[in-house]
Amino acid sequence: MTTAYSFSSQLYIDGHWSDGESDTRVFVHNPATEERIAEIPQATLTDVRRAIEAARRAFDEGPWPRMKPAERAKVLLRMAEEMERRLPELAAVNMAEAGSVRGLAETLQTRLPVSHLRDMAERVMPAFAWERPMEPTIASGMGVFQGQFRREAFGVCALISAYNFPFFLSMMKLIPALAAGCTVVLKPAPTTPLEVLLIGDFADAAGLPSGVLNIVTGDIETGQELTTNPMVDLVSFTGSDTVGRMVYTQAAATMKKVILELGGKSASIVRADGDLDGAVRSAVVGITTHAGQGCSLLTRTIVHESVHDDLVERIRRGLAAVRVGDPADASTTMGPLISAAQRDKVEKLIRTGEEEGARIVIGGGRPTGLDRGYFLEPTLFTDVDNSMTIAQTEFFGPVGVVIPFRTDDEAVRIANDSPYGLAGAVWSADTATAHNIATQIRTGGVTINGGSAGVNPRTAFGGYKQSGLGREWGEFGLDEYLQTKAITWAAR
Repeated sequence: MTTAYSFSSQLYIDGHWSDGESDTRVFVHNPATEERIAEIPQATLTDVRRAIEAARRAFDEGPWPRMKPAERAKVLLRMAEEMERRLPELAAVNMAEAGSVRGLAETLQTRLPVSHLRDMAERVMPAFAWERPMEPTIASGMGVFQGQFRREAFGVCALISAYNFPFFLSMMKLIPALAAGCTVVLKPAPTTPLEVLLIGDFADAAGLPSGVLNIVTGDIETGQELTTNPMVDLVSFTGSDTVGRMVYTQAAATMKKVILELGGKSASIVRADGDLDGAVRSAVVGITTHAGQGCSLLTRTIVHESVHDDLVERIRRGLAAVRVGDPADASTTMGPLISAAQRDKVEKLIRTGEEEGARIVIGGGRPTGLDRGYFLEPTLFTDVDNSMTIAQTEFFGPVGVVIPFRTDDEAVRIANDSPYGLAGAVWSADTATAHNIATQIRTGGVTINGGSAGVNPRTAFGGYKQSGLGREWGEFGLDEYLQTKAITWAAR
């Protein structure tokens, strides 16, 4: 059954919907059918600056940063209620513009971010140490002083999201920013703006003050204005490490705080005594979830040589059972890539893998019978050395590699031999050894024996090395959007 959906075809600036200053339109296409499903305004620099000015005014003069956290939490809960009411519509839009399969669209893409919003308002904000006393201190020759530490909103935040999880990634930035008392300008990816524009409706329904949330479209020009405008205090960006470095450089001139959630080439270490069934499920999920378009997916399987052939065959069988096709069909388990350009990029990397001597076990081409849409077969490489391009480069497509090892030290070395450090996994019946390996892996998160917290808001999400800066989710995400102020006075 198809769920009807609607969306705004305007920009959301200073609490109002606007057509913007330009007649130029951005066309949104369904990646499974290549059909145009919407057109929206392309924001001009004037539009973007107007949004930034609105956010600046709302922060400097408006009520939002001056509200008590409990008051902001009530508004956030009203937003959550409106989102929950429209979850079927959100999921339908996600399937149409991002190509998510139904199960993913109805859970991680839409329902889970709302659970993060509720968690922030109901658990994190009431317990957070917004203020705490400073113990009386004797300053030599200056008497006795006391005071307090305050956690205060960072200011105007530019939030730049990615195409693969449009609503989820935008909410992971917006939730802590609003909870902290910041005001924001939110920019979705050009290919997937529709779910993000809906957030303007939710803000209106919740009574969010004007100017606190602004949503603008655009690409390079819009992004550069957000990262360089002196009225912006903080930039949070999710995307490729290449663009992340550009954002970091552009923000430096005005000393903005920068939060970066970038790429990954995450490794799953499977020891000889590991649960092969669990490791296989994890590998198949890592390759096929959202057609491999996820930065933290486990796409390098590093397996002990004694069980290498068995594991490869099991993964091959698992991938052979994947059903590629229409995302709205409940029986489909993998949908399309976002665009023809992204599919071309992944296909080029597949050819590079073959040229470097790796062997395709399954996949490597386009599925038969799917002549429209940006589909690829789930693909697995073996005979892979970790120095190969396909072991070092993020595919952002449905491709995994398997690499053998002999000793635990070698497994750790291979896992860490990567420019990225976002996620990882260890599979072993010896949990003490597995934990020791996990402590040596240079990534922001490691799971042991499938014990993943998933997207639990009580965890922290972020990476080492070129996977980014800062953390998202829960209290860790909230902390990124706050500054610490010390207020002292003489004790009498």
